[in-house]
Amino acid sequence: MASLAPRQHPPLNVRPFFEDKGRAFWTLQAVGWGGYLIVREAASISGGPSMDVVVPVLIEAILGYCLTLLLSTLYGYYRRMPRVAGVVLTVATLLGATLIYAFLVAFAFSFISLRNLAPGVSLAQFISAFYICFTVLAGWSALYFGINFYILVEEQIDQMRDLEMQASSAQLAMLRYQLNPHFLFNTLNSISTLVLLKQTDRANAMLSRLSSFLRYTLANEPTAHVTVAQEVETLKLYLEIEKMRFEARLRPKFDIDPAAERARLPSLLLQPVVENAIKYAVTPQEEGADICIEVRLAGDRVQITVSDTGPGLREGAALPSLSTGVGLPNIRERLVQAFGPDQRFVTRSTPEGGFAVAIEIPFQLEDTQRTSSPSEAA
Repeated sequence: MASLAPRQHPPLNVRPFFEDKGRAFWTLQAVGWGGYLIVREAASISGGPSMDVVVPVLIEAILGYCLTLLLSTLYGYYRRMPRVAGVVLTVATLLGATLIYAFLVAFAFSFISLRNLAPGVSLAQFISAFYICFTVLAGWSALYFGINFYILVEEQIDQMRDLEMQASSAQLAMLRYQLNPHFLFNTLNSISTLVLLKQTDRANAMLSRLSSFLRYTLANEPTAHVTVAQEVETLKLYLEIEKMRFEARLRPKFDIDPAAERARLPSLLLQPVVENAIKYAVTPQEEGADICIEVRLAGDRVQITVSDTGPGLREGAALPSLSTGVGLPNIRERLVQAFGPDQRFVTRSTPEGGFAVAIEIPFQLEDTQRTSSPSEAA
């Protein structure tokens, strides 16, 4: 689906930080524990630098780094378990790791800083170490689960976005494919009539033009956008086919602003509008009707109007649509799918007594789909 503004492609060297989970984990682990070590060392040497203070803090940071590696492995396993069991095991593992961490930190501090060569750790030392270690490991655990939850949410958002894009593309393709059988039925019916009347030359000419038109529709992706110039070229090819049916009764007129010719719109967007005008303006009138296709560029908006000189919309009458019911509703839905709310679709009776369809879309020059013109398709 086309965006509402030209796509801004990020630099090739910019990648989401969490795209590579392994790289992100090791980076955060190194930065986090490196920062913790710097802060703890700065606080410990505030009264004067001493190896008796620096070394225990260094050991504390190393032990914490190693313990959190083990915790990350266990937490990763717990996250795949049922929620209640995972929470219970997580809390138990955090308390167990804190006890081990606190004992080792208290022992290192006692052995190095206090020169306590006798084995054992005092209760006061252990409580102090337990408080610090629990705060550190609980904070690390909270960050671990918070970051993983964030990554999970982002992955689900990406999946939803992909599914929405696929659904939108499928919807656009369905809407586009609705038009082909309808047009094909009308044209083949006309060819059959010409054959029955033994007007083989006209039937062959119509078949040739029909084949060119169908080659064009098959050459382009159903969700592709084409330029206004390509759409007009396609309309002219379509009208040449219809001219074989209505001759002088069908009088098409094109008024295309050269500045709008490069603007892009969904392929075959205007064909059902013109077909609608032929059905309700040309067919019921013996003298036929004029059909005017006008395209204007107004600032950053493309304004398209398809009007006819037919009987118009009688009071109390239903809105014109193709016989299969996919005409104007189809166009409205395709505009919504392609441009969201940044579009306008209006139908009205003209003061002269005809009927008009007005479309307004943003002026765009980019499209991701490869499209070909009718001449290339032929």
